[in-house]
Amino acid sequence: MSTTLVQLIPKEGAQIVLVLFLSFLIGLEREEQKVLSSQYRFGGVRSFPLLGLLGYALCLISDGALLAPAVGLAAVGAFLWQSYRHKLDHSSTAGMTTELSGLLTYAIGALVWREDYWAATTIAVLAVVLLELKDVLEAATRRVAPDEILTFAKFLLLTAVILPVVPNQTFGTFGFNPFRLWLVVVAVSAISYGSYLLQMWARGRGGVLLSAMLGGAYSSTLTTVVLARRARGQARPHLYAGSMLMASGVMYLRLLALLALFNRALLQELGVPFLLLAAGGVGVGWLWTRRSEATGGAAAAALTAANPLEVRAAFLFGVVFVVVMFLTHATVTSLGRAGLFTLAGLMGVTDVDPFILSLTQSSASLTPVGIAAAGIVIAAASNNAVKGLYARGFAGRAAGTQGLVLLFILAAAGLLPLFLFL
Repeated sequence: MSTTLVQLIPKEGAQIVLVLFLSFLIGLEREEQKVLSSQYRFGGVRSFPLLGLLGYALCLISDGALLAPAVGLAAVGAFLWQSYRHKLDHSSTAGMTTELSGLLTYAIGALVWREDYWAATTIAVLAVVLLELKDVLEAATRRVAPDEILTFAKFLLLTAVILPVVPNQTFGTFGFNPFRLWLVVVAVSAISYGSYLLQMWARGRGGVLLSAMLGGAYSSTLTTVVLARRARGQARPHLYAGSMLMASGVMYLRLLALLALFNRALLQELGVPFLLLAAGGVGVGWLWTRRSEATGGAAAAALTAANPLEVRAAFLFGVVFVVVMFLTHATVTSLGRAGLFTLAGLMGVTDVDPFILSLTQSSASLTPVGIAAAGIVIAAASNNAVKGLYARGFAGRAAGTQGLVLLFILAAAGLLPLFLFL
């Protein structure tokens, strides 16, 4: 019987009911705001459904022509403009949210006539949500610094503007592909930016430990240097030495994320060893920070996060990646496995991301997966050893020595996976 009843309802009748429902939702929200406010506000639970029905009716009688709906939209816009002018005459802080909602309701009626039911429903629901979240959204804008908007715009520039127009074509004998090059830049920038956002969100709540872990996802080398310099003026060597170890432990998770994006074969080879190294670095580092200090010290403040999205830095990373990729290709071709491992050890002095990502591109085509995995292991271990030297050089004697020993132990443990590949 229900099927027969549905068949008896004209399609236009169901569309009218949908228009009334969606328009009423917007009108109900505006009616609530009108009751709560002493200022003049246009429309409510009657005006908005009428606007939706008007948009639907004009589309219905025009039978697809645009003239009648366009004239109706102009007439509705003229009335809403008068409403807005009236508000401006009586208030210096008048907004036009209600008037825009009226135009949107008119458009919802037209969308329903076009049988774009999903679009009409989604737009109506999003409109109600945005209207209801007025206080929340305005409070959020007061917490976001203008520089953060620029930072996000830089991220969109790297991802949504530059990446789609880069040619996806391989050039040269060592497989240079501009699209994959910039995809690498985007991936590294995305991980760094995500860590930066978490640092900004957690600022003042997590102290040194959380800052060290999030900094490790951004750049464990830079984080180690910052922690070492901070430790020189503090009497808490266990806290800072353990935090350096935690940052280096998180580095292995960062490397796994990059391998997951660019080479699943290497991820399968290094997944378990790197997870164990990450757990060991973070776990032992945390336990080390819990050790009592010889002398009490003031509470350590969280580290200040730096903006990771500089366009010049992104282009510089791309240039370095190309150079390292070419150098890796030349080394493997000329010197073989021994040359690759020597290069891996030397690359640990700086940021290991370009070298490791170059191996993700050459693995299988030029370098066997096992040899590439061994090169990554050596580069990561070398980087940990170099960070130990940074800790000893920049921190005070107690924190620097502890950091040196802990990071050297992690570097030695990081070489153990070589027995799986050699």
